[in-house]
Parts: sequence; C-alpha cells; structure tokens
Amino acid sequence: MRDYFRNIYQSIWTVLVGMSITWRHLFVPAVTIQYPKQRRPIPERARNRLYVEIDDCIGCDQCSNACPVDCISIETLKALPGEDLGTTSGGNKKRLWVTKFDIDIAKCCFCGLCVPPCPTECIWMTDVFEYSEYDRKSLLYSFSAMTVEEVAEKKRKADEWAKEEAARKAAAAAAKAAAPAPAPVVPSDLAGRTPSTGS
Repeated sequence: MRDYFRNIYQSIWTVLVGMSITWRHLFVPAVTIQYPKQRRPIPERARNRLYVEIDDCIGCDQCSNACPVDCISIETLKALPGEDLGTTSGGNKKRLWVTKFDIDIAKCCFCGLCVPPCPTECIWMTDVFEYSEYDRKSLLYSFSAMTVEEVAEKKRKADEWAKEEAARKAAAAAAKAAAPAPAPVVPSDLAGRTPSTGS
C-alpha cells in the first residue's frame, strides 16, 4: 500500500518539476534563430568559400604552390611583344594571360594558406558557407574569363611568334657565321715595325 502512494507522489512530483521548467521558459525571450530568414553574424576572419578577382590575377602561381591539397589549378600563357594586358587594381603590370584558374572546393581544406602569398591580394576567403551541391562537378569553380576559342587563338599566335623568333635567330646566327672575321687592330705606335725574333 505504501509503495502505491509513493509511486503516485513521485509521478506528481516529476510532472511538477518538468512543468516548472516549462513555465519558466514561457516568460523568457526566445533564442531560436529562424534560419534562413535570420542568420548569425559570421566572424570577419571566417574561412569559407574561396573567391578570385581574376582581373587582378597576374598568374604568379604562388597560391597554387602554397596549397597543401592541390585544389588550385592555374595555367598561363605569355603575352606577345606589343600586347598590353593592362594593370591590376594595385598598379602591377600584367605579363601573362591567365587561361585557366580552377578551384576544386570539394578538395579544399579551408586552411587559408593560399591567401597571404598573393602579391595582388586577388584571392580571399568569403563568408559564403552554404554551397551544397548534388553534383560533385558543380564544386569546381572556374574563374578564368577567357573562352576555349580565345585560349586556342592565343596559343596559335604564340606558336607562330615562337617560330618566327626561332627563324630570326637562326638567320642572325647564319649571318654572323658568314661574316668575315675582323682584321686585328694594330696600335699606331707599333705600325711599320717588324716583330723581333729572339736569337
């Protein structure tokens, strides 16, 4: 009989303790954030998705060399003489066409080691962290502004220029080899003298 009333008391006491916590939370402000309409502020130095300002990129490949997982892939093409590629926003002269600048964000470990070496500060980590995709290929970001046709045209022109330069150098070398050797210059105070023979 005693156990019966003890069980009733414990049941009522348990409900009262639980309801006291519930009633206490009814009168305090809610802390739930209604995501995605409301968002927590991201820290200024948060490391999330990478972004590249391709107009400022000089193709130095330092970010790719610093990457420990090789998620950055860069290909460049040297500008021909007389081509003006312009300057970056920092005033650095551009000498290379950046034909490919790909970042495989699926391989990125978000270490941020690629950001400090960049001399033009064209690569940085943004506060974007929501970029889930159903297709893994969608996580390969291409930042190059050149089309496949433009890259092919630049390579064709570079090959033509290299052939012309090689032909020019070969012609200059042949002309130099065919030119007569210059006569030795004799100082004026020795002119007319015969070399002495030792006895």
